[in-house]
Amino acid sequence: MIELQYLLYAEGKQSLLICLQALDAGGKDGTIRHVLSYMNPQGCRVQAFNVPSAEEAAHDFLWRVHRATPARGEVVIFNRSHYEDVLVARVHELVPKAIWRKRYEAINDFEKQLAENGTHILKFFLHISKDEQLKRFRKRLDDPNRHWKISEGDYQERQYWDAYQQAYQDALRRCSTPWAPWFAIPANHKWYRNLAISKIVVETLEALHMSTPEARVDIEALKRKYHI
Repeated sequence: MIELQYLLYAEGKQSLLICLQALDAGGKDGTIRHVLSYMNPQGCRVQAFNVPSAEEAAHDFLWRVHRATPARGEVVIFNRSHYEDVLVARVHELVPKAIWRKRYEAINDFEKQLAENGTHILKFFLHISKDEQLKRFRKRLDDPNRHWKISEGDYQERQYWDAYQQAYQDALRRCSTPWAPWFAIPANHKWYRNLAISKIVVETLEALHMSTPEARVDIEALKRKYHI
């Protein structure tokens, strides 16, 4: 993965966008830490999406997302993503059904535009069971170093479990396309989650058939000039 990311950065012709979606404690941070942290931060960054600011809320729902997409040669990891607008917004009825239903098509068009401009898109839904989520919450309560990661809202959201499952099913069904596929990753076992995502990322980068660019100077002349 390190070598392939180096080629992506050096070639500077294509980019990679990785979207991580999951319910609370699903493993987004762990995936970034254990799988994707091996990438060179010079050509890789993580973008988290929290509650929209006043400025962001004053624009269309994709405005803040488009600004965060990767430049050529770059890898960007979305910790949550534009799919929050057909997940949380749907489950909590933040917008009318007539609005969020139209967003699937808008998302597909948006991702197709990115793909046509050289951005390769991988979307991972990290799926854990309801019992596993509860176990992870308990571990956070038992570890003082992780108390900051737990809130009462995490437990309150569990009452919407079935609604979230349906929302995810619809998002995956309606927005898994040839140019931006979804991968549902069984994530109860962290080692399997890490292995599966690593394999998909590596295979995707290998399929780009990248190469380092030609030298910008005459290497042999440079060696002669400086007696190297």
